[in-house]
Amino acid sequence: MSRRRVFVVVALLAFVGLGGCGPRTKEDLVERARGVETRPELEKKLGRPQDITKVGPIETWTYRASNGNVVFVIIADRVTLQAAGETERRGR
Repeated sequence: MSRRRVFVVVALLAFVGLGGCGPRTKEDLVERARGVETRPELEKKLGRPQDITKVGPIETWTYRASNGNVVFVIIADRVTLQAAGETERRGR
């Protein structure tokens, strides 16, 4: 097989393989987190969040999605609340 043909085959395989790795939606994140009760479970299901804010024993974990954000409130390692909203627009 020629080098060019090998390159084309590898490129096509990479393209097909990455097809399922597109940006997650809020709905995808909420569905994957369904039934999660603890911080370790949440991290195992969704990975590390893009933003963590801590105030005393309360943490908010924010995951950015293609159509907004999903925020989980964690108190003493327990996931207590989730909210999904639009992405904040700046400059308004």
